[in-house]
Amino acid sequence: MQAEQDERFHDFVKARWPQLVRTAFLLTGDVHHAEDLTQTALAKAYRSWRRISRADNPDAYVRRMLVSCNSDRFRKRRVIESLTAAVPERLGRDESADRLEQRGFLLAGLAQLPPRQRAVVVLRYWEDLSEAEVAEVLGCSTGTVKSQASKGLAKLRMHPGLADSRTVSGGRGGSR
Repeated sequence: MQAEQDERFHDFVKARWPQLVRTAFLLTGDVHHAEDLTQTALAKAYRSWRRISRADNPDAYVRRMLVSCNSDRFRKRRVIESLTAAVPERLGRDESADRLEQRGFLLAGLAQLPPRQRAVVVLRYWEDLSEAEVAEVLGCSTGTVKSQASKGLAKLRMHPGLADSRTVSGGRGGSR
């Protein structure tokens, strides 16, 4: 029984690791923090995997754990971070230098947002969750999600390099 649970958890981690680390990176702005944050959230998920795996949406449950663990980083001690505009990935064959530069500006802009606004913008527009889903993940009302998204996007639009960019026009998401 335990071996079966472990195998299912292992399969879950193997399938979701890249997406969880990407989300964590957008929340933290640092690859190493993102990996640590993802490992922390998954370690907590493993302890409760029997219950989580029976939930309607284990992905949403673990994503909420990821956001909570990120918030905990700031509650435990004040972390002074110096995020850079350098993007920690290489230029792909199908990706132009302009697109990579825009991504760098976007990551720098995200780093300037308060943690709550950053979480809303990442979950809403990068993870493409509905306002209701974001509210559920963050444990707040849809009105809070709407106002935080609006404020976050406004701040991103004011960021140098993003001011006249379509990158911050509402992202991949949209109203669902």
